[in-house]
Amino acid sequence: MGCGKKNDDVLATRRGNCVCEVVRAIKDIQDAAEEVCECPTSCFQEPLGSLIKPGKRQRADTRVFVLKTADGSPFHAFFREDDCACVSIFFRVEEVFDNCCATLRVIKPKKRDGDALDLTNDCCIDLGKVCHVHDFEATNDCVTVDLSCFCAIQCVADVDLDICED
Repeated sequence: MGCGKKNDDVLATRRGNCVCEVVRAIKDIQDAAEEVCECPTSCFQEPLGSLIKPGKRQRADTRVFVLKTADGSPFHAFFREDDCACVSIFFRVEEVFDNCCATLRVIKPKKRDGDALDLTNDCCIDLGKVCHVHDFEATNDCVTVDLSCFCAIQCVADVDLDICED
């Protein structure tokens, strides 16, 4: 189990995994949201498109989020660009299955000029660069994760990535 919980921790097992439950909720909201009045930046905020400005809902098909590990650092994954491999901490849930596993699409962070934003500084994620993310773009790169390995989730934005189901 994640976040320092032991497998034999009966109380923790009964409570489940909050990160898993939030990711499941995000998936449900992305699929079909209903009007609910909550904290405007809550991951449970509905409808999709109202995360940042509930009164000014915009068209959206994705709730972008960040997962955090036990030490508080953001989980990251690679995505491919034409001339390099890049790193992102932003994700979109594609599927939740089995015992709290999920397939997450890696979301490319973009600068104001539309170019990809490199979030790294040498070998590490530079959290100062995260403040310069202006937009997001879907990639074709996905990662499968065990959601019980994460301690926190933070929803960042509702965006339209033109991801549709056929």
